[in-house]
Amino acid sequence: MVWGQCEADHNVIVTNFEFTPSNPRADAKRGSREAIDGGRCTFEAMKFKSLLALGAAGALFASCGADSTQTMTYPETRTVDVVDTLWDTPVADPYRWLENDRDPEVMAWVADQAETAMSFLHALPGREELRERCEELFNHPRVGIPRRIGEKVFLTRNNGLQNQSVIFVQDHEGAEERVFLDPNTLSEDGTVTASLSGASPDGRYVVEVRNAAGSDWQEMRVLDLTTGESTGEVLEWVKFSGASWVNDGFYYSRYPAPEGSAFSAENTFHSVYFHKVGTPQDQDELVFRNDNEPNRYHFAGATEDGRYIVLNTSTGTDGNALHVMDREADNPAWLPLVEGFKHHSSLVEHVEGKLYVLTDIGAPRYRLVAADPASPSDQSLWQDVLPESDDLLESVSVVGGQLWATYLHNASHRVLRCDLDGSNPRVVALPADVGSVGGFGGKMDAEELYYAFTSFTQPTSIYKLDIASGTSTLWSQPEVAFDPSAFEAKQIWFPSKDGTQVPMFIVHQKGLALDGTNPTLLYAYGGFNISLTPSFSASNIAFLERGGVYAMANLRGGGEFGEAWHKAGMLLDKQNVFDDFFAAGDHLVAEGYTSHDKLAIAGGSNGGLLVGAIMTQRPDFARVALPAVGVMDMLRYHKFTIGWGWIPEYGCADSTKADFENLLGYSPVHNLNEGVTYPSTMVTTADHDDRVVPAHSFKFAARLQAVHKGDRPVILRVETNAGHGAGKPIGKILDEQADKWAFVLNELDAWEL
Repeated sequence: MVWGQCEADHNVIVTNFEFTPSNPRADAKRGSREAIDGGRCTFEAMKFKSLLALGAAGALFASCGADSTQTMTYPETRTVDVVDTLWDTPVADPYRWLENDRDPEVMAWVADQAETAMSFLHALPGREELRERCEELFNHPRVGIPRRIGEKVFLTRNNGLQNQSVIFVQDHEGAEERVFLDPNTLSEDGTVTASLSGASPDGRYVVEVRNAAGSDWQEMRVLDLTTGESTGEVLEWVKFSGASWVNDGFYYSRYPAPEGSAFSAENTFHSVYFHKVGTPQDQDELVFRNDNEPNRYHFAGATEDGRYIVLNTSTGTDGNALHVMDREADNPAWLPLVEGFKHHSSLVEHVEGKLYVLTDIGAPRYRLVAADPASPSDQSLWQDVLPESDDLLESVSVVGGQLWATYLHNASHRVLRCDLDGSNPRVVALPADVGSVGGFGGKMDAEELYYAFTSFTQPTSIYKLDIASGTSTLWSQPEVAFDPSAFEAKQIWFPSKDGTQVPMFIVHQKGLALDGTNPTLLYAYGGFNISLTPSFSASNIAFLERGGVYAMANLRGGGEFGEAWHKAGMLLDKQNVFDDFFAAGDHLVAEGYTSHDKLAIAGGSNGGLLVGAIMTQRPDFARVALPAVGVMDMLRYHKFTIGWGWIPEYGCADSTKADFENLLGYSPVHNLNEGVTYPSTMVTTADHDDRVVPAHSFKFAARLQAVHKGDRPVILRVETNAGHGAGKPIGKILDEQADKWAFVLNELDAWEL
């Protein structure tokens, strides 16, 4: 799995090894932060983070700006007379034609918008200087978390400015490294990514996963681990899947070939297959498909010993069902472990005759239980291994005969190691009290493990932990061209509209004057149980060292404090998320960090929806708005690709009148009004985004350009050969970040700091 942050900024933990759904209690990010699998398809493995939901990937993308005294001229956008009647309410949709992203007229319109944006951006004073500084900050060697497959050790390296990290292999630890797979050779523009997923139990094969142009669609290939050569098999139309091996093949999930556009057509009938090495895809065994329920996700994987197969089923991000099969039984059959979709559960591992399950059943902050494989669904037989605590139990792995439990304490990670029965808990000493970890994966017989740590001021560093002694040693630390001692990060709490206390991290240079004049960027996500935790951003340094303030708020709807925190910001309670964000900005103003005229707001995906809702509900709240790859049409989101999977989070306008009225009340594209002065706005999307289709951004930008009063710029930046954010080559990232900060500094009149 790849463990990454919301912004397309190589700033956190990256392995390029696994892209496997993990614990279903969340979506996408951070996209936001996925734990490293360590090489096998554990069932910590069944998260939807950054996979099934919106994902926080792509949060702080590029932006733009220009001389605010300049009158903008936008490409002409025609309107159509389309009116839907929902619950006896007529709803006009004059830009419906922009949904057809492969129509020549739409493509021409997009090209005109892109040309307008690029001309505007490249004329900005200081833009090239920012581009150079971002390149300097990014230009440092980066190493991913090592992974063992048999005696071999695999790791990723990037020399600093390579578009994609290169996968290296050692025949054994300490041996000479050689290139195993270089994704940079797969495309001229660096837009094809490649990672290694599950490896065969005998250490002979590994699955290579490719994504092209940022699309969620994947191709799987089987590689010989000795030679690195492909066996010739190519599995197509794979999406949201890992590779979990049993004997001579592996389980994976895919869709039927889409009808219509591969990037916007609805994806249905997600199904589990078993692929045997050496056979073509059309001979793969269908393991599970529900012909009566097209809008469900299905995943299957094996425990490390290969004895148990678990089937994970969900309707989206609201919860999941688990079924297990004992492959050694006389008549193997699926037995229910967790039924229904009211709770979030994942199978961690088969441990000493018990099935270890991470679940929020009876524990909104999660607990680890041991279930009897003979009667797995009998909860009266479940035994607490790690009971619920005051902190969120985010993940558990079983490595080296120990349990490794990662907790969230006030949005920062804590790690405990325990004996297999949960006894003898010991705190793993991390480099700092405030930060984020990834890793803690490996095999049951491992003697060491690797993990990564990052914070707002510490670039992602890799540590090696000796399991016998519990001692960690620094294994790799990048040298970034900045002085971390010049900056400080703090966490504060503020009351929301209803009195709820909400945390926020604030980062700035030491000695900052609280005089209300500091340019400030407020970022948040607020949905899908995604937790935002501290991580280093090279791009942010370019803003901070110019006197900027970066604030990240942990809004309701996220996962920082368990399921109750999540539910308080979803469905009919979605307004709580917006109110939390308003309160965050108002607090920054009240405490003297900034003013509303010096405030920029940013978010991607569900966070793009957040920004769109904020700027329509309080147009004077911020001077600059950066909605990226956002869900802007809340009445039609479920009609494209996997949008139906977000219905448990948002509700559906077609389902109930209450949902319709709620969604219409905050849907960004439907709440832009004539004659209102909106913030200087950069709407960003990408032509291959098949998570949140570009039509959302197209329609929002067209409407905003039509109704906006005044000379503040409204730009639509459309990235080509890119998707929702993952896998973006470094060149595109640098351009985006330069555009973003040039726009922000220009529109906040903050160049002279």
